[in-house]
Amino acid sequence: MIVIQRALSRTFNRFFESEKAGGILLIACTLMSLLLANSPLGHDYLHFWHLQVAGLSVELWVNDALMAIFFLLIGLELERELYSGELSNFRNALLPVLAAAGGIAAPALIHFMLNQGLPSQPGMGIPMATDIAFALGVLALLGKRVPASLKVFLTALAVMDDLGAIVVIALFYTSSLSLAYLGGALGVFLLLLLMNKRLRILALAPYVVGGVLMWFLMLKSGVHATIAGVLLAFAIPYSGTEDDTASPSHRLEHVLHFPVAFLILPIFALANTGIVIGAGWMQELVSPNSMGIIAGLVLGKPLGITLACFAAVMLGVCRLPLDLNWRHVFGAGILGGIGFTMSIFITNLAFIATPALVNASKMAILAASLTAGVIGFAWLKLFGQPTAVDVDPETMDFQPEDGAGRRGAGRS
Repeated sequence: MIVIQRALSRTFNRFFESEKAGGILLIACTLMSLLLANSPLGHDYLHFWHLQVAGLSVELWVNDALMAIFFLLIGLELERELYSGELSNFRNALLPVLAAAGGIAAPALIHFMLNQGLPSQPGMGIPMATDIAFALGVLALLGKRVPASLKVFLTALAVMDDLGAIVVIALFYTSSLSLAYLGGALGVFLLLLLMNKRLRILALAPYVVGGVLMWFLMLKSGVHATIAGVLLAFAIPYSGTEDDTASPSHRLEHVLHFPVAFLILPIFALANTGIVIGAGWMQELVSPNSMGIIAGLVLGKPLGITLACFAAVMLGVCRLPLDLNWRHVFGAGILGGIGFTMSIFITNLAFIATPALVNASKMAILAASLTAGVIGFAWLKLFGQPTAVDVDPETMDFQPEDGAGRRGAGRS
């Protein structure tokens, strides 16, 4: 059978390539941070991140300010997917949305079962997240040996996964709440929406200024300040046209890709992966919290994603793209177990008063992410080849289901 790969947009291809290169740099920065933290320079290296600058430590400036820009980019990517990407078509969107829901619920449940009633119970949000850069980086290494639809599916899944993590952060990792500051932040957000929807202001500068003010008010409110980045993304005008270079949202997303992938996330890795590997590291990895993180990411992610997709297809809610089979879905689920950035981010919020748990959790995240990446790569290298034509070669439109109404549930 002749296999015709699905055509990918220029925007998606640029996004995919930047995530691929960014993932490689993240690995290098993580290894450097681990080496420095466990070298004779370790004390000075870790102390640097706790130096106070303008009332916040360097680490907090990275995690609360720089990461707000990362969340802004995530919001812009999500907006693009909703308007003109994989999530813009309700039928196409259902599969990655339901997959993300399964990939969030199963790992959280596994961690909760192992840590219920323990001081580590708040860590159930840690294995929920998928790291887009690393997951797509592994897919990029496989090149054309995997179908294009798998890249789109995993990207949409990871974006929705990040949205789920953002909601979890906003709802469950807010230590104290100031309604006055929160009301001020939401007021700024509404003003920005008014500028967009009613006044049709297309200049970026007013939105950036409003975004900085919203970030400050959100920081003071007790809700994690990075949420301001997501809100700002949805306040910035977007035309809804794929590959539209005139849209302010498109232009900002294009500008942010390089600094986020090659500056902000590497700095985040340096600031947050300075893990001291002590004599009892093996015992730490078999603690209920670490086992919950590892099992949640390595086992819970592929099981949750695959079972959610299988249930949706069997119930007739949606179908698999025709060049995907269940081995592809399971492989994407394995790569979903690469938590890293968002998992580490949630770790810092879950165990803010217990540095030992933070260190052990980060060690478990690295172990689980490495395991998921290696297994996912090996699985898709063996079973990742496209199996059928997904699009009409003349129109590049999805082919309809066959006359028997089959939705791909029986393919293996």
